[in-house]
Amino acid sequence: MVKPAETVPAPSDKTSTTPASGEGLRLARIGPVLALALTGTVLLSVGLFVGALWLLGFPVLTPVGSKGISLARLLDLLKLSFAVVAGVGGVIALVVAYRKQKVTEAAEHRQQAAEQRADEAHRREATKLFNERFSTASDKLGHDSPAVRLAGVHALAGLADDAPTRELRQTVIDVLCAYLRMPYKPDPGDDGDAEERLLFAGLREVRHTIARVITAHLRDGAAVSWRGHDFDFTGVVFDGGSFGGVEFSGGEVSFIDATFGSGTVWFGSARFSGGMISFRRAKFSGGTVDFSGAAFSGGTVDFRHAVFSGGTVDFRHAAFSGGTVDFSDAAFSGGTVHFREVAFCGSTAYFGGAVFSGGTVDFSRAALSEGTVYFGRAAFSGGTVYFGYVKFNGGTADFGGAAFAGGTVYFGYVKFNGATVDFGSVKFNGATVDFGGAAFAGGTVRFCEAAFSGGTVHFREALFSGGTVDLREVSDWSHPPVLPNPVPATLLLSERSKMPGSRKGRNPRSL
Repeated sequence: MVKPAETVPAPSDKTSTTPASGEGLRLARIGPVLALALTGTVLLSVGLFVGALWLLGFPVLTPVGSKGISLARLLDLLKLSFAVVAGVGGVIALVVAYRKQKVTEAAEHRQQAAEQRADEAHRREATKLFNERFSTASDKLGHDSPAVRLAGVHALAGLADDAPTRELRQTVIDVLCAYLRMPYKPDPGDDGDAEERLLFAGLREVRHTIARVITAHLRDGAAVSWRGHDFDFTGVVFDGGSFGGVEFSGGEVSFIDATFGSGTVWFGSARFSGGMISFRRAKFSGGTVDFSGAAFSGGTVDFRHAVFSGGTVDFRHAAFSGGTVDFSDAAFSGGTVHFREVAFCGSTAYFGGAVFSGGTVDFSRAALSEGTVYFGRAAFSGGTVYFGYVKFNGGTADFGGAAFAGGTVYFGYVKFNGATVDFGSVKFNGATVDFGGAAFAGGTVRFCEAAFSGGTVHFREALFSGGTVDLREVSDWSHPPVLPNPVPATLLLSERSKMPGSRKGRNPRSL
């Protein structure tokens, strides 16, 4: 007869009660075990002793003589029996200890497995709750009313703080940044419809609130820190907001193609200590962007191909003490960029290929004590660039391959105390370059392969008390600089440059 098929039980959500490996191990009660071990030890000792006597033919106990066995030998035999028993007992003790250890490990494994199951259940429940809250808050952020959107912003911020995992927190941050990247209608202006102006003001407040929420979590004292996360502000149009006092200590922060066109965006006292911060191709066309007092001590801050065409960008009192700040191929065509009293004391600052064609760029009273500031291939074709009162105390300032074709570059009262300043292959062909009052007291200033073919370069009232200013290997001396008379010993000229008749060897003009 065919046996009926057994019913397959339905899967249960309950935790399985099947014992895990090693779960059945249990320690026996200690009293009976000790009694049994003691009895066995006594019997074994007696057995070994009797067996030894049997092997000796049960000799008679005698004090001396060849027949029988002495009391001393009998005692030695008894000691040997107990020693063997003790060794066997030691082995048994090791086995018992090993068994106890296995039982303990099995209990720990069971406890860990139970805790892991509890943690997984908690995470599943927390993720489920997160998804429900996320859906509700996201719907609010897309509402027509600015007031409801504001509620959605704060709901998402609270959700990010409560996120059970770093990945879920990053998801909320991505949503907030994406809202800032969304295009919006421009300001209708004072002549616009009243309702449109009211709506624009409300939506702008939503954007500014998102910026405030993000930056509040990047400052010291935040209840929950968002430092180390990624923030994508690519293409955002900023018309105000404050990043003052924030710390970018990790992750990637992108301001690529962002526009700073109006209002004031403040990065004052911000700390850039790690990660990658990019302002590549950002447009500074109006308003004020303030980096005053910022500290660049690590990571990379990228301003490559940024355009400074209007407004004011202020780096006054910033400290570049580590990492890299890169302004390569940036365009300074208008407005004012302040680097006054900036300290370069260990970082690398690149201005290679930058174009200074208008506006004002001010490095006055900056100090270079370590690291490298690179202006190689920079083009000075207009506007005014101030290096007045800069202190070159150490490190390297490299202007190699730069072109001074227009505008004014002012090195007045600069102090060359120990750094290496390289003007190699520089072209002086149109600009006014003023070293008036500069103090050459140490270090080396090189003009190797420099071309003096136009414009005005002069060293009026310059002081040469130490170091070396090397003009021996210039490539073009057809429009020589104005030098002190007599020429100081630390200012080195080639014999050819002193010859009045050569095509590229006119006498330097003297004061």
